[in-house]
Amino acid sequence: MAGEMARELVLIGVGAGDPDWITLEAVRAVQQIDVLFVVLKQDNLDDLVEARREIIRRHRTRPLRIVELNDPPRPWRTAPDYSAAVARWREQRLAQWSAAVADELGEGRSGGFLVWGDPSLYESTLTIARELVGSAQAAGTPIALRVIPGVSSVLALAARHQIPLNRQGRAVQITPARLLREGLPPGIDDAVVMLDGRQTFASIDPTGIDIYWGAYLGTPDEILIGGPLSQVAQQILDARAAALERKGWVFDSYLLRRR
Repeated sequence: MAGEMARELVLIGVGAGDPDWITLEAVRAVQQIDVLFVVLKQDNLDDLVEARREIIRRHRTRPLRIVELNDPPRPWRTAPDYSAAVARWREQRLAQWSAAVADELGEGRSGGFLVWGDPSLYESTLTIARELVGSAQAAGTPIALRVIPGVSSVLALAARHQIPLNRQGRAVQITPARLLREGLPPGIDDAVVMLDGRQTFASIDPTGIDIYWGAYLGTPDEILIGGPLSQVAQQILDARAAALERKGWVFDSYLLRRR
């Protein structure tokens, strides 16, 4: 409305695990927002909560209002219709977030979400935030959206293994693991694989393929294993199983590279 100061929603990329892996722009945003929206997932664990708190401790000097949002359950892991289950979950998220933003973001106020990695890579927060902003605009209560990039697990993985993400003259594909059940597609020599809860790498033909795997990147629990897939696949399986037993959760990704 005329005369009102704009409201703002900021998605702040905070990197893959190390509290220092955030940009100066992200630091300024953490210092300037009026309210922080924190999404507590169904299986949220102390390590992840503490990492978020550490980012605020390091980069915020004034008190900050924190609004916790309990994430709707994620039924698609067992749902017969994956696409429908995801759509329903996003609808529930959108309704919850819209209500929280309407309650907490008054005239001239700024609210933020801390987004692991980068908000634009395999992250649903940006999609839902865009829908929220669009609905607010249609209702005559506009909100400005700002997205601050972060260090993604993809870039952190390559840096930790000290390898280039791409090779000269070749493309890199970033893909969920479910699209690699038959191995690297023809014509794809380098693929970064995300969301592999079933360890797909261990079931494909390893001939001529190297793997660069990393878990808990940027944290004291970081694990890195690389080499010919035929030689290190079992080592990765064992390390992942031990880490899951010890911590109860695993964040991992890997690069498959055809020799």
